[in-house]
Amino acid sequence: MKIDVHVHILSPEFIQDIKRNMERDAHFKMLHESPKSKFATAETLLENMDKTGIDKSVVFGFPFLDPGMCRESNDYIIDAARRYPDRLTGFAVVPPLDPGMEQELVRCREAGLKGTGEIIPSAVHIDISDQSQVGRFTALCRELDFPILMHTNELVGHYYPGKGKMGPEQAYQFAVQNPDNKIIFAHWGGGLFCYELMPEVHESLRHVYYDTAASPFLFRPDVYQAARLAGVLDKVLLGSDFPLLSPARYYKEWAATSITEEEKSGIWGDNAVRFGL
Repeated sequence: MKIDVHVHILSPEFIQDIKRNMERDAHFKMLHESPKSKFATAETLLENMDKTGIDKSVVFGFPFLDPGMCRESNDYIIDAARRYPDRLTGFAVVPPLDPGMEQELVRCREAGLKGTGEIIPSAVHIDISDQSQVGRFTALCRELDFPILMHTNELVGHYYPGKGKMGPEQAYQFAVQNPDNKIIFAHWGGGLFCYELMPEVHESLRHVYYDTAASPFLFRPDVYQAARLAGVLDKVLLGSDFPLLSPARYYKEWAATSITEEEKSGIWGDNAVRFGL
């Protein structure tokens, strides 16, 4: 089974009124105010999945700061996952510091969603290395058996809109302080995977996986060989960040690497199945 673990979809109504909706959330506007920005509904996604051979996608909206907007987003994900249960696995978005966070995650769990994310720290104003800020959230995710898909950034290199300050060090603290949570760090964990060359780090991150979202914009294709050397290629998951990029872009990159067919199958879905998606 071929699985894409990082896909954003929005309701047709939200997209139709996109200019007004941008004004409702500053971080969403910053990421999407370019005329080149792309938006996708469930049906748009399914068309691309059929073209690119993806069997199942993990879908979510956007982590708005306003819990009401998150609820709207989650409602659409719930509906889409119910309409296409064999193709879509839904995750819930919440602001972890919101007083109603627990109620919303429980509601989403009862409605059939399977995890939470993508949580973007700068969008929801949290420091993921501060357990006093994230502890309530991670405790409930453990109770609900919800994997957490957490946005992370590399803290060096070129600037782009949305490049935050939660990088490898903060991600590592988040992981080691929550060893019983199932965690996926988006965008290669901002490079955290490289530190798994350190034996004690590798051991303490056994519960952590990494997705490839936006990889072609961040790293050379050699990143896959680097992951092999770090001993984490079996924890790497295809995340396209669709509609920003199509899975086809990643297939092209894989062709420029030395990864084997077995390793490619792992990234393409076997690792995600082992993770529980």
